[in-house]
Amino acid sequence: MNLTFPYIEDYCFDDILCYKVPRTAISRFVMYSLFLIIVLMTVVGNLFVVISISHFKQLHSPNNLLVLSLAVADLLLGVFVLPFSIMATVETCWYLGTVFCKVHTTIDVMLCTVSIFHLGFIAIDRYCAVCDPLSYPNKITVKTAAIFICIGWITAFIYSFGLIYSGASSKGYEDLLAQLSCNGTKCMLLYNEIWSMVNGSTFIVHCFAMIITYIQIFKVAHRQAKIISSMENKVNPFEVRKNRLVRNREWKAAKTLALVMGVFLLCWLPYFMVSLINVFIDFSTSDMLIVFVIWLGYLNSTFNPLIYAFFYPWFRKALKLIISCKILDSSSSTIMLYTE
Repeated sequence: MNLTFPYIEDYCFDDILCYKVPRTAISRFVMYSLFLIIVLMTVVGNLFVVISISHFKQLHSPNNLLVLSLAVADLLLGVFVLPFSIMATVETCWYLGTVFCKVHTTIDVMLCTVSIFHLGFIAIDRYCAVCDPLSYPNKITVKTAAIFICIGWITAFIYSFGLIYSGASSKGYEDLLAQLSCNGTKCMLLYNEIWSMVNGSTFIVHCFAMIITYIQIFKVAHRQAKIISSMENKVNPFEVRKNRLVRNREWKAAKTLALVMGVFLLCWLPYFMVSLINVFIDFSTSDMLIVFVIWLGYLNSTFNPLIYAFFYPWFRKALKLIISCKILDSSSSTIMLYTE
């Protein structure tokens, strides 16, 4: 006996002949299940980060406020972008209209831009903490972090809404965009040569600057570790131990956040490269490759909380307190999460 699975209709709408990729019921179920797991991990993981840093007073440092804002961006992506991207990916059609397509695309671009800005600000924060520790408390304050956060969100908002709603991103390719989007039955973002070059080069320069910054941080931290070791027999052992503990904590934070930056680079670099190359090969990149690099970028928002959970002891402690509902205690916000 032959078991066959019926394919869904070949067109997005009956009155518009826009091709729809046929999928079996099983393949659609597997895809929806996989993507929903990704969304759930993204939302829950980043929600834990937001609750942890917001609730526990010991975590209200400038660096953690930047991490908090980054987690908010990832959380919003999981709530407002990914569910609709799942539908567009699995169904290969957009059923929500051109107006919501623009809104969805704009929020998507904005949150990605927010992440890029925040990783740059975090690199600056770690550079000051490790390379100039004496003046760090005066240079990077909670107010400074708040200014960084406002700059990141406001600039990303203006850039994304201005770029997409002005039509600048696809200027000169309006007819092609209408053809590729099949008159609104598919939601896509098309960059012309100018904006492909601007986005690609800006991303690469920004990431290159962050890499150089972290290399410098690691060099300085290594040199300082040698200096502290050489001072052990010359100064008060208590002071040496105190300095070492502070250094170790800053060093661990720098390593963890460098990993966050590295994962971001691995997740988003393919997308920016494909977008840059695509415009110069007459937009002939396969749909499968485009979908792959887009979702690889989305996965970055899923990975960040996992990195925090693996490398930050304070996050694991906060997680246990949240899951056990101990944060409902009125005095729980003053619990000390740092062990050193």
